[in-house]
Amino acid sequence: MRLAATLLLATLCTASPLAAEVALPHVLSDHAVLQREKPVRIWGSAAPSENVTVKFHGQTVTAQADTFGLWEAWLKPEAAGGPFTLTVSGDATATPLQRTDILVGDVWIASGQSNMEMPLKGFNGAPLKDQEKEIAAASQPKLRLLLQKKRTSATPLGDSEDTWTQCTPDTAKDFSAVAYFFGREISNKEHVPIGLIDTTWGGTPAHSWISPQGIAYANLPSVATDAGKIAQDQGSADALKARYAIEDAALKAAGKPLPTHPRLPSDHGGSWTPGTLFNAMIAPYTMYTIKGAIWYQGETDASAERAPNYNRVLTALIQDWRRQWAQGEFPFLFVQISSFGNGTEWGTLRDAQRRTLELGGTGMAVTLDVGLAANIHPPDKQTVGNRLALSALQDVYGEKLEGTSPLFVEATPEGSAMRVWFSHAEGLTTKGKPLGGFEIAGADRKYVPATGTIEKNTILLSSPSVPAPRYVRYAWTGTVNDWLYNAAGLPAGSFTSE
Repeated sequence: MRLAATLLLATLCTASPLAAEVALPHVLSDHAVLQREKPVRIWGSAAPSENVTVKFHGQTVTAQADTFGLWEAWLKPEAAGGPFTLTVSGDATATPLQRTDILVGDVWIASGQSNMEMPLKGFNGAPLKDQEKEIAAASQPKLRLLLQKKRTSATPLGDSEDTWTQCTPDTAKDFSAVAYFFGREISNKEHVPIGLIDTTWGGTPAHSWISPQGIAYANLPSVATDAGKIAQDQGSADALKARYAIEDAALKAAGKPLPTHPRLPSDHGGSWTPGTLFNAMIAPYTMYTIKGAIWYQGETDASAERAPNYNRVLTALIQDWRRQWAQGEFPFLFVQISSFGNGTEWGTLRDAQRRTLELGGTGMAVTLDVGLAANIHPPDKQTVGNRLALSALQDVYGEKLEGTSPLFVEATPEGSAMRVWFSHAEGLTTKGKPLGGFEIAGADRKYVPATGTIEKNTILLSSPSVPAPRYVRYAWTGTVNDWLYNAAGLPAGSFTSE
C-alpha cells in the first residue's frame, strides 16, 4: 500500500481507531458514482488482521486489514450502469455495510474559487442567468453530486464529512453551476452517469490547493520564501507563526536584532496558506478513482506580483494532483478567466493559463465574451460549463467536433506588418464587428493598437507607429470587448508572442 494511502487511511480511522466494525470513508456512500472502465479502489478500516469481503455487481473481492486496521480492495473495471449495491463485510463484523443506489459512470473533480463555487441559486446580489428555470429543471437522474464543505487543515485528511446525493432542484441549487452544466452536457451527450465533486472556495489563490510537498518540489517563486518550512509544517500558518515566535524569542534573549518575517495571510482564516485547502478539500478524494478534473480559478492571482508566475503555479498544481492520485495523466480542463476591470494583470494571467496547455492532457475553455467589466461573477455559467464540456467531448471522449478556441501559434514579421498564425482557426470571424483588441510593438516593446485583416487562419496586423513590428498581443486589458471566433463559435483568448 502506498505511503500516502497509508497516511490518508490512518486519518480516516482516527474517529474510531482499531474499531471492531468495518468502516468506509464518507465518499463511499449511498448514491455514489464509481468510475467506469477502470479498476476501482474500495478502502476503509476494520479490526487488525480482519478478513474483509467486498461485493459489487457480481464481483466478490477480499482483503485483509493490516496491523493498524487498514485495508483496501480493488474492483475490476465495470461498464456504465446501475443502480447497484455495494456490500462490505468482515469476519469480525456483526452486520455487513451496504451502500445502495450506486451508479457506474465518470467522476469529475470540480475545484477553484468563486466562479466555480457560484451555485445555481447564485450569490447574494449576483444572480445566475435563468436561475429559477435552471433550478426547476435540475432533476437529473444520471447526475450525482458531492458538495465538500469549506475546511482547512495543517495535515492531509483521509476522509471528508460529506456524502453523495441525487441531483434534484433542492440539492443542485447549492451546487457549482459550472460543474452542473458541465456534467449535464457530458451525461446527455455520452449517455453515462456523471459524478461531480464540488470542492471550491471563493477568493483563494492557487497555491492553497497544492500539497505542501508539491510546493516545495516545484520551488514556486511566488511562495518560495518559506517553502521548506511550509512543507515541514504542512502549510499551517499557525505553526509557522509559532516557529517565528520561538526563533524571535531566542534571538531576543541573545540580544540580536529580530528579522522581518513574510506576511502570513491569517486574516483569510488559513485559506490563503499554502497547502491547507489541498490537505482538507482535495486529499480526502485522492484514493477515489476519477475520470478527470475541471478548474476555474485565477482572479485572486491576477496581481502584478503573482500573475507572471501563474503558469508555473498552475503547472505545479496539475502535476501535484496527478502524483497524488497516481492515476496517470488524467484530463485536467480549466477556464481562462473572463473579462473584468481595467488592469493588464488579467491579460498577463490569462496568457499564463494559455501557456499551461503545453502540459499534456490539459484543455482550456475561453470565456472572454461572457465577462462583465463591473461584475467579477458573470451570470452566464451555462456557456462556461458547456465550453468545458466541449473541450472534454473533443479531447477526452473523442467526439468529432471542434471544442477548442483559436490558439496562438506564432507571429512572423512581413515587412512593416505582422502575421499571426492560429490553430483551431477554421472560419475566423469577428461576427460583423471591426477587428480589434490586437496590439503590436517593435524592439522597444511599446505596444500600440493595430489594425488588421483576417486571411484564412491568420491575421495580418500593422500600425504606422510601428514600422518594424516584432511582438503582438491580444486581449491584454482586464475587460475585452473585441472578440475573434472560429467557425464553432469559440472565442480566442488572451496571448502575447513575447
